[in-house]
Amino acid sequence: MADILLIQPPIRDYYLTKKRTIPYGLMSLASGLMEKGFSVDLLDALATPKSKIIDIPSEMDYLSTYYGRTDTSPFSLFHHYRHYGYSFQHIGKIVRESNAFLVGIASLFTPYADMSIQTAQTVKKFLPDCTVVIGGHHPTELPHDVLESGAVDYLIRGEGEVALPLLADALHNGTSLENIPGLCFRKRDGTFRIVEPAMMKNIDDYPLPAAQLLNSKYYMRGDHAGYTITASRGCPFKCSYCAMGRSPLGIYRRRNVDRIITEMKTAVHTYNCGFFDFEDENLTHDKKWFTALMTKIVLAFKDRDIELRAMNGLFPPSIDQDLLPLMKQAGFKTLNLSLGTTSGSQLKKFNRPDVRPAFERLTETAEMYRLACVGYIIVGAPFQDPGQSVDDLIYLWRSRVLAGVSVYYPAPGSADYAICQKLNLLPEFSSLFRSSALPLDHTTNRLETVTLLRLGRIVNFIKRLADLRIPIPKPAACSRAYFSASTDRLEIGSTLLKWFLKDGIIRGVDARGHVYTHATAAALIEKFMNGLGL
Repeated sequence: MADILLIQPPIRDYYLTKKRTIPYGLMSLASGLMEKGFSVDLLDALATPKSKIIDIPSEMDYLSTYYGRTDTSPFSLFHHYRHYGYSFQHIGKIVRESNAFLVGIASLFTPYADMSIQTAQTVKKFLPDCTVVIGGHHPTELPHDVLESGAVDYLIRGEGEVALPLLADALHNGTSLENIPGLCFRKRDGTFRIVEPAMMKNIDDYPLPAAQLLNSKYYMRGDHAGYTITASRGCPFKCSYCAMGRSPLGIYRRRNVDRIITEMKTAVHTYNCGFFDFEDENLTHDKKWFTALMTKIVLAFKDRDIELRAMNGLFPPSIDQDLLPLMKQAGFKTLNLSLGTTSGSQLKKFNRPDVRPAFERLTETAEMYRLACVGYIIVGAPFQDPGQSVDDLIYLWRSRVLAGVSVYYPAPGSADYAICQKLNLLPEFSSLFRSSALPLDHTTNRLETVTLLRLGRIVNFIKRLADLRIPIPKPAACSRAYFSASTDRLEIGSTLLKWFLKDGIIRGVDARGHVYTHATAAALIEKFMNGLGL
């Protein structure tokens, strides 16, 4: 039983990255509600190892051309579409048992918005007298779409830490809702009250996240729990593909370093956390502040072996050679580096600088400190030339990094989203606003996008062979139609690679060991082969 129940809904997709689904935002909301005297429970519907294979939605039928057959090789992408998390029936039972007067539902990403709405409908079915409020990036940017659902009573735009405690107080005491920042709802005349997003003026004025509500046993990495943390809010850059650059929430704000350390100490010493993913938009932008943070982490955890990561990506020019040994000492083992592209014309479209000089200095120095690096490029953006994306892959092949190929998707609120909307390029269904759905079929068509993804797999397999000190196999003609069940994946990959280097055909191996050919764009393959020069 609790006054307020906060829910992270299940999702449906081809894959799930568990360490990136820690419900940090809901934990932050919970602490503010608790400070007001409310009892709060957190239902993390993703905190279960169970998943169920389901049929892909009809609007995704076109993906069967690219993902339709199982592939057990290192060049595989996706195959099974799954429901990750609790069933809606199970969620409904927990909601009913909570008897909460207010239920808050997270809706962070547009492709999963339908799951948030279905969660709201489930809540209303099992606990009809409760009030349902929804928040996150999707409702912040597309509030009208969300309020169309009769299951949603209120919507919070912006930072819920500001608005949700005020809403809970007003509902509990029967007072006016008019002055609550960011609060949107359907008025009695059927029109919508839509207001500007709420924003924290001083992020250190709010309590630390309620880490005690995290199901830390589910988020284990080895012997220690994982934890998500944000050390700042906003971003000073205005990249065309990101909503931050056009939002008032994009104002760059840094947390007090000592408060971050206090939060991390609680996670380590109370909940046995050993892995921290900083989900900041631009963690290293302020060198003085970031240096102080890393220095204090070193001092605070000198007797603990913690690992740090920044999976949202790091901006290479903001990291100089002096920072790397400090980052290594603090716990970084891998650097996720945002390259974007090497194309000058595409960088102008992305409104990003050319970071190659810093990227190259950084990756060379990182090797000295045994820091692994992943370099991320974007492919499939509107008006992006797929040939330039091949050039990006060749650049990464020659660099001391793994290749991270990020398929573009139109993020509501971004400058690119507005362009796609104006040119009628947006997918028809919100469920298609995700990388795995190959959302755009424009100057880079879907066949070209999936080819770039598979070429990224080939680049990384070649790098894996190098790490294992295995020579790249010499090109050879395809000589077999199947592999036995006892053949290991490395051998399969090496065999497929030597065939690819001979004829430029990317092959897969199905669950029964049969070899088959993937659909690919021949012109991109030819350009890639010429670029490799093998």
